[in-house]
Amino acid sequence: MKKIFILIITLIFLCSCAKQQEIKPMYKSIRQPAVAGQFYPEDKEELKKQINKYLAAAPEQKIAGQVKAMMVPHAGYDFSGPVAAYGYKLLVGQKIKTIVLIGNSHHDYFSGLAIEASDSWQTPLGMVEVDQALAKKLVAAESDIKFNSQPHQYEHSLEVQLPFLQTVLTEGFKIVPILFGNEPGDDWQKLAQALTKNLGPDDLVIASSDMSHYPANDDAQKIDQATLEKVKAGQVTELEKYINQVEAENVAGEQTLLCGVEAVKTIMALAGQLNWTPAEIIKYANSWQTSKLDENRVVGYGVVAFSQSAGQTIQSDQATSTAAVNTGDLNNEEKDKLLEIAVTTVEEYVKQGKIPDFTISDQRLNWHEGAFVTLYKDGKLRGCIGQILPTDQPLWLVVRQMAVAACSQDNRFTAVSTRELKDLKFEVSVLSQPEKIDDWHKIELGKQGVIVSKGLRTGVFLPQVATETGWGLEEFLAQLCWQKAGLAPDSFKTDPQVELEVFTAQVFSTE
Repeated sequence: MKKIFILIITLIFLCSCAKQQEIKPMYKSIRQPAVAGQFYPEDKEELKKQINKYLAAAPEQKIAGQVKAMMVPHAGYDFSGPVAAYGYKLLVGQKIKTIVLIGNSHHDYFSGLAIEASDSWQTPLGMVEVDQALAKKLVAAESDIKFNSQPHQYEHSLEVQLPFLQTVLTEGFKIVPILFGNEPGDDWQKLAQALTKNLGPDDLVIASSDMSHYPANDDAQKIDQATLEKVKAGQVTELEKYINQVEAENVAGEQTLLCGVEAVKTIMALAGQLNWTPAEIIKYANSWQTSKLDENRVVGYGVVAFSQSAGQTIQSDQATSTAAVNTGDLNNEEKDKLLEIAVTTVEEYVKQGKIPDFTISDQRLNWHEGAFVTLYKDGKLRGCIGQILPTDQPLWLVVRQMAVAACSQDNRFTAVSTRELKDLKFEVSVLSQPEKIDDWHKIELGKQGVIVSKGLRTGVFLPQVATETGWGLEEFLAQLCWQKAGLAPDSFKTDPQVELEVFTAQVFSTE
């Protein structure tokens, strides 16, 4: 009986210890390595030896300022490791708090973006904690970004980056792992916007992507070098055009130019939105050049780095910057420059059919924002065309394009004639990022513009429409639904499928 009592007490003690361990674990959930022993060595010492060999072979390179984002490859280390090392060597000595790892899923198709929900990731070199605070901010910032661990279960493209990072960064860092679901659309823009608002000054973004799959060596080098130049130039539309062009050429063996294309487009968009310095191509090689296995069927690997020079400000809620950058307000000189662009463009286009060139170095005018150009004659509307959502194009270029459209493409009016130019008044509206609103009563009339949409039907009124017409809020919304979107006037109140978004505008004119 005594032995049984002692046994019961022992079991109670052991259970109590186990419960205490469950209450305060070091990590709640751990994402175990999926491709250790396949893409890179499973043995810790062998892995360290291989990475250090690649880093030692990569030459020292200088890059202007702090590295803010990189495109790096993700194949097996025997193939892409020598190339990836060129990029990771740039990070030696850099202070990095959190690294956002982004790529396209190689196994799943799903809508939106998936953030891996574990508390940490394990590799043979140790544990890396997930930055749950930043992850939650990104989920809150965009409804299409969700916690979803399933696509990450067997994915290699983000995992293979960690051992390199654990080797070159001596101080602790966290990660946020994000996968695109490969559905066509603008998810890369949504992620870029969310990151723009939430990245901190010591955060880094890594876009994981290999290049050509699987043309011959000579074809791959030609195609990939041109792709790298498009990435470096930072114009997403030009990259998309080039990809479509190469795909149409049906190059033998070529299946895809960038398997992480959405990830790459995200950092290209970030570079424009956060005014980073021009990208630099750090290294290129393909699998024939690194392994000599098959010259007629290769995969390309490239490293492109985006940096921020000393003293350069970024448009981020967490960044330390001047008041003008935090608020986004244009100063008088910048407003005058945008008006000059609009006026000069219209005059030259109407008189000569040519669109003038401008050299714009002002960082603020290179932000990525929507804008409208409005023309008035004798106090009446003469043309108004705009771009609501920001794209990969800088603000000044949007204004130039909208100026051409306002004088020649507004189907409510005939094209502006030469004799009318002297009578035109120009107005430019620079728009904030639209945000959904669930209660139309909350709209601030005269301060906020409104976008109404249902399916493919959409319409927009700028904030100044309410002031110019004298409409109250309900009349403003009814006219917006009826005039602009072809919806029932009261649909903003009665139809649950109707969505409303609001935005603000900086409005300035030649008067």
